[in-house]
Amino acid sequence: METLYDLVNDLPESAALRAPPREYNRRELRQTAFKTGNFLRHRGVHEDATVAVADDRAPEAVFAFLGATLLGARVRFGATAELDARAYVAPTGLLDDVSLPAGGQYVGYGERPDDPSRAHFERDVWSENPAFPPVSFSGDAVALATDDRYTHAVLLDAARRLDYDSDDTVAVRAPLTHPGTVVAGVVAPLLAGATLLLPDGDATGTVAVATSDAPESRTIAPARVPEGL
Repeated sequence: METLYDLVNDLPESAALRAPPREYNRRELRQTAFKTGNFLRHRGVHEDATVAVADDRAPEAVFAFLGATLLGARVRFGATAELDARAYVAPTGLLDDVSLPAGGQYVGYGERPDDPSRAHFERDVWSENPAFPPVSFSGDAVALATDDRYTHAVLLDAARRLDYDSDDTVAVRAPLTHPGTVVAGVVAPLLAGATLLLPDGDATGTVAVATSDAPESRTIAPARVPEGL
């Protein structure tokens, strides 16, 4: 296994994503990631393109990350007023806060965009094909636009170093702008067949990826994951 496509294509049976009240089992998680990748392809995302994703601990942000990396694209979590990206995926109310280059694609989730030229994640991803063709890129492809060091192979290798198992529920409480959060909070739980939790209200897990105190008994600081990256 050297790419995130390999991971999504062969997810452990116990892998799941929870964002109360929404839940995705292994099949739903895999199919939605594939649908998102197909949707982004139709919006012009390709290998080495950049997809900007709001730093929002929501399922749509996770699926945008997975879908973009399935295409060999680079993901940049967080946004600035001007984004050099092929697409920007964010809550609809935040789309007007950024400017993309000519041809850039705005993808809103939650409220349906008033502008018909802007995609609505829930509607448009839902209608996509859940099958995804094999990819041609290797683990050397860059997954995070933050730094060219953050390749698919590097993220997977870092995720393997975390001591998760299928009984764990990993609560993501740190910003996704930190590569350590992506590794410990997204890639590692899926790799281990654990549950990825995007907590809301009183929902808690067995492990927290957090930068401050958390209700979970075990906390992983993203700055320390992966060591030396």
